[in-house]
Amino acid sequence: MKKIFILTGEPSGDKLASKVIGNLMKVNPNIEYLSVGGENLKKLGIETIFDLKEITYLGFTRVFLNIFKINRRINETVNEIIKFNPDILLTVDSPDFTLRVSEKVKKKLKKIKTIHYVAPQVWVWRKGRVKKIKKFIDYMLLLFRFEKPYFEKEKINCEFVGHPLLEEQNLAKIDINQIISKNKALISIFAGSRTSEINMLMPILIDFIKLMNAKYNDFTYIFHSTNENFSLVKSHTSKSEIKNYEIISDEKIKSHILRKSIFAVSKSGTVSLEICNAKIPSIIIYKMNFINFLIIKMLVTTKFANIINIAAKKEIIPELIQDKCNPKNIYNTVNEFLNNPVKIKNQILEIDNILSSFKTEKPSTELASIFINKIIKQC
Repeated sequence: MKKIFILTGEPSGDKLASKVIGNLMKVNPNIEYLSVGGENLKKLGIETIFDLKEITYLGFTRVFLNIFKINRRINETVNEIIKFNPDILLTVDSPDFTLRVSEKVKKKLKKIKTIHYVAPQVWVWRKGRVKKIKKFIDYMLLLFRFEKPYFEKEKINCEFVGHPLLEEQNLAKIDINQIISKNKALISIFAGSRTSEINMLMPILIDFIKLMNAKYNDFTYIFHSTNENFSLVKSHTSKSEIKNYEIISDEKIKSHILRKSIFAVSKSGTVSLEICNAKIPSIIIYKMNFINFLIIKMLVTTKFANIINIAAKKEIIPELIQDKCNPKNIYNTVNEFLNNPVKIKNQILEIDNILSSFKTEKPSTELASIFINKIIKQC
């Protein structure tokens, strides 16, 4: 039986991997799996060698403070992969962790095929990484068409498969009336999937809600969380004075909630595409400690943080980053949209034009699984 080791580094990667592997299991049930994954891969019955939380760090300073722990985890992961002896190592996103593991594994298992899913953002920073990557990555699965030239230039085998979050979803019918108030409009809030993100953004978001509550009394705020982070989000909200909120961690319910929302406030990241695909108007927020921000500011070569804005070369989705990420600015920006239906309509129309260039004829998870299945048959 052929073997695949799936290596993820954070919850968003776990979610993306599970969509592809779930489809691969249908077309080829004769594959054995082992992983570093989270709740989504576990739901597929795939064992993880340790908890994903143990390697999910945010920012340069946190990585530096945990450098010995991270290096230990990298070496432990390499040893477990070698012991498992897979035909394919499928690494997903989180390049600073997953690619370091892949490089070490490739040196010891010469015949293994390495596939990286979700290319590192060399179009944002550190373009020189591509020359190094080609030494140990056999195939690169790309989410966006515009990424191809960066990797083809260095003769890396790459395949555009599209983004799973842009696939049409056949949502099961779920009654959410018992979860939310029938008489209140919903605003979805995404505070991140990493502990440090949540701790940084939740106090800001709670103060934003307090400002909104001073003006409106007809909104319910829905915090979208993973199961692992539910208690952490709850610890922040329970210490606040706000009452008109819910915390949702069930993936099936979250999709329904998002589509019922009139607006979304989201940390910068992958989830923004899911919000855009659901045609929900939104803004992007993000904040990190000052040292991390200075380092990133020196390295980043793009003007925008959000992929939609980067592709459009203009700010379609407002970005409230660092100093701009404060309760008053979030409140003012959200109010501008809520009081201007034309502004909302224009944002959604412009986003749709950008998303059309990201989409594929077949579901992206199907394309990715077909590609992986083709490679494993060659092993």
